[in-house]
Amino acid sequence: MHAFILGGSKNIGYFAALRLLNQGATATFLLRSPSVFDNDEQMQPFIKDGKAHLVRGDALNQDDVRNAWQAATEAGGGKVDVVLFTVGGKPSFSITCGFQLNPPDLCTRSLFNLLSTIPDSLRAPETQPRFVVITSNGITSESHAAIPLALKPLYGVLLVAPHADKLGAERLLAHCGGFRWSSKDVPSTKILPEGWQSTPGLPGTGVLKHLVIIRPALLTDGECRGDEDEKSGKAPYRTKRDGDLKDSYRVSRKDVAHFVVREVLSNWSQWEGSGVVIGY
Repeated sequence: MHAFILGGSKNIGYFAALRLLNQGATATFLLRSPSVFDNDEQMQPFIKDGKAHLVRGDALNQDDVRNAWQAATEAGGGKVDVVLFTVGGKPSFSITCGFQLNPPDLCTRSLFNLLSTIPDSLRAPETQPRFVVITSNGITSESHAAIPLALKPLYGVLLVAPHADKLGAERLLAHCGGFRWSSKDVPSTKILPEGWQSTPGLPGTGVLKHLVIIRPALLTDGECRGDEDEKSGKAPYRTKRDGDLKDSYRVSRKDVAHFVVREVLSNWSQWEGSGVVIGY
């Protein structure tokens, strides 16, 4: 298996990448700064063995993403089995503007570049990679209404900017994956400009056949409970396919990575074409 990973320098993308590499997969990373792994004792053996390929570039730059696709395809022997997209940013605070994300369309534009530059050889249904995209729970009006009351002040202040960005990403995925979309949820034109559907290279409605969207609850830096509980045969986290997960407050980034690798990629037919909420 060869994976193309965007957002893999840390957090969910990084933890999932390590799991894949330890299982014998190979991976191509698009990184703004490949030196991020210079002192990483877990990643260095895979880099030295040629299992992890590092491509310098920025997901906000379409040419960089196109070049990374080419590198990933070559490293995968003409194919890419999995694309893992975990790009995201943390909002910063200013007295004049409040909590802002810079740029405000970080996730959406990066995903736009990824989807618009898919190589021709990987566009047919039988050659398309499996796409796993991490967004967030509580982005749409329907899912926001279902989040626990105690979390709504946090979602309504700190997470407004990143969620506006990820709403744009979800709209893109609904278009390319052929998913239902509510007319109540219209991304800002600062995130998705008018006429975005006709962007050259962007897959048409329903063209993306192998897609799973993961929507975590509030993310934490806790340990991976999944590894500890595997012997019991019962997952420590709860999931809900294509719906809302009641009383879901948080989940660790390591457990989301565990779910992606040990459950979604291992049982793809069960999850393909769905949006999955995950939380404790």
